Amino acid sequence: MNKEETLEIEDSRLELENRIRNLLWTVSGDYKLDMKPDVSLFLRSKAIALYDGIKQGALARFYDKDLLGLYLVKKVFLQADEGELTAVAQLCIEEAIGEKICEERPGIRNMQREAFEDILDQEFEKMPSQADFLGRLKVAVLRRRLDGGVYRVEQKLQPFMDLVIRSGEAEDTMELIRCIDELYNSMIDPAFEQRRGSLERVMAVTLEELTEFSWEDFLSEEMYEEALESYVEKLTTNMAGMEDRSVTEEMEQKRQKKKNITVVTPEMLEKAYTYVELNYGRTYLSEAEEKKINYLMCRGVHSDCSLYFTEGVLKNPVKRNYQYEYAKRLRNKNIWLYHDKHRIVKRNISVLTDTLRKSLVLRSETQTVLSDRGQIVPSRLWRVGRSQDAKLFERELKADASDFVVDVLIDASGSQMSRQGEVALQAYIISEALSNVEIPHRVMSFCTFWDYTILHRFREYDDPRSANENIFNYVTSSNNRDGLAIKTAGYGLLAREEEKKILIVLSDGKPYDVLVNRPNARNPKPYQGKEAIADTATEIRRLRNLDVSVLGVFAGEEKDLATEKKIFGKDFAYIRNIKNFSKIVGRYLTKQLETDG
Repeated sequence: MNKEETLEIEDSRLELENRIRNLLWTVSGDYKLDMKPDVSLFLRSKAIALYDGIKQGALARFYDKDLLGLYLVKKVFLQADEGELTAVAQLCIEEAIGEKICEERPGIRNMQREAFEDILDQEFEKMPSQADFLGRLKVAVLRRRLDGGVYRVEQKLQPFMDLVIRSGEAEDTMELIRCIDELYNSMIDPAFEQRRGSLERVMAVTLEELTEFSWEDFLSEEMYEEALESYVEKLTTNMAGMEDRSVTEEMEQKRQKKKNITVVTPEMLEKAYTYVELNYGRTYLSEAEEKKINYLMCRGVHSDCSLYFTEGVLKNPVKRNYQYEYAKRLRNKNIWLYHDKHRIVKRNISVLTDTLRKSLVLRSETQTVLSDRGQIVPSRLWRVGRSQDAKLFERELKADASDFVVDVLIDASGSQMSRQGEVALQAYIISEALSNVEIPHRVMSFCTFWDYTILHRFREYDDPRSANENIFNYVTSSNNRDGLAIKTAGYGLLAREEEKKILIVLSDGKPYDVLVNRPNARNPKPYQGKEAIADTATEIRRLRNLDVSVLGVFAGEEKDLATEKKIFGKDFAYIRNIKNFSKIVGRYLTKQLETDG
C-alpha cells in the first residue's frame, strides 16, 4: 500500500468503519448487530478488510456466533492453546460459510479471491515449515478455494483436510463446533480429551467458573469487571478472519516508524495530567474508576483521548493560581448577569415549572380500563359463552409521575465565550424547574484541553436544590469533542433505574477538536468537519435507539444552524431570545412527560 493510500485511511477512518459495518449488516440481515471494524486491515489489503466484515456478517446469519465464541472461551478455560484453537476455528468457519455467501452473492467471489491472494502473498515470508501442520493446512485451504475446490494435499494432511471439508456440511452450530473440536484434538493436542475431557465436558463449563477465572493474561487491556465479556468479544471477532494478525501488527509498526509517531512515556502523561488538575481542579473519581470509564469510552476515533471528571477549580483547587482567579471572575460575571435579568429568569423558571407540574399531574391521573382481572362489571356478564371478549372486569391504572430522569450537558468550549452568561442562565432555568417538580437531574459541561475531555459536574442527580447555584461556575475554554462527551453522559444516564430518560444538550453545533502538534505528547486525530459531525450524530442516534430522548438546544451563530439540524434531526430548539426559553424547552419536555415510555 502506497503513502497516499495510507494517508487516505487515516483521513477517512470513520467512513471505512461505516463501510465495513454496512457490509456486515447487509450480509447478516441484522441491523442491530454490533461490531468494531478492524480498519488497520486496510493497511494490508482493501479486499482483506472488506471480506473480514462480510464473513462476520455471514457467520452471524448462518450460525450462532455467540455460542461459537463461548465454546472457544470454555475450551481455552480448560487450557487449550488460544492461538492454535482460533486458527483451527478460522479454517472450519471459512469452509462452512465461504461458499454459501459466494453462491448467494456472486460479486463476493472476486473479493474473496483477491483477499486470499493477498494473504498468501503478504505472508509468504512466514510460510510454514514441514513441522507446522496447521500453517500448511491453512495454505492448503486457501489454495483449494482459489483452485475451485480441486487442490490436492499431501497424504499426511488429508485426514485434517477431510475434517475441514466436513465443516462445509455443518447444518447447525453444534455440528460446526464438533468439527472444530475434533480437528483441534486430532491435529494440535491429541492428549487433550484424555487430560481435560470430551466436548461434552467443555460445553458443561459454567458461567460461574468462567467469571471467577482471571483472564488478565489473555487481554491486551487492563483488567476490569468486564474482562470475561471483553475476552469473549475478542475471540468471537477473531474467529471469522483468515489473516495472520502478527503480520498486520508488523505492518502497523513499520507505518508508525515511517510517520515518526512518538511513544508517550508514563512520565510525560503524568506531567500532562498534573497540568490539567492544576487548571481544572482535582478529579472526584478514584484512580480505578477513572481507568474504567476511560477504557469503556475512549475507543475508535477517540482512542487517543482521555476523560477527566471534576467539580471545577473553584470547588476543588490544587492551589489558588491564575486559573482559579480567572474562574472566580467569570462566576461573578455570570451572577451579575443573573441579577441583571433576574425578572426574566424567574419568570422562565415559573412558566417551565408550571408546565412540567401540569404534565405530571395529568400523568398521575387514574385511568379505568377493561381487563381480564380486577373488579367485576355485572353489565358485561352476558358475554360469558357468547363472546370471545373475556374482559369482564375493570382495573384502575395509575401512571408513575416520578419515573423520569434528566441530564443537562453544556458545551463549554471557547466558541461559547461571548454567550457564556446566557448559556449558564439557560442551564440554571432548566435545573431550577426540574428541582421544583422533584425530577432527578444532573448538570455537566464539557470542553477538550490537549487530549483530555473535561467533564465539569455542577450537580448530581439527587443533589438538593441548593446545588443549582454551582451552575454559575460555568467557564468556557479550549475545544469540544461532542461525540465523546455525549457518549459519556449517556453512559451515566443509562445506568439510572428510571424508565424515561432525557438528555438535553446545550451546544453551538460545531464539534471541533484540533490539537496543535505538541512534542512528546499524545496527539489525537483532528476532530472536525464531516467526521466530527457524523460521530456526534451517531452517538445521539445510538442513545435514541436505547430509548433516551435527546434534545439539542442551539446556542450558537445562525450560520451554524444547518449543522445542528444534521446532528440532532428534528428534536432541537433554536433560542433566539431567552424570554422564550421556557416555552420552547417546556413544549419538548411536556411531550416527553406525556408520552408513555
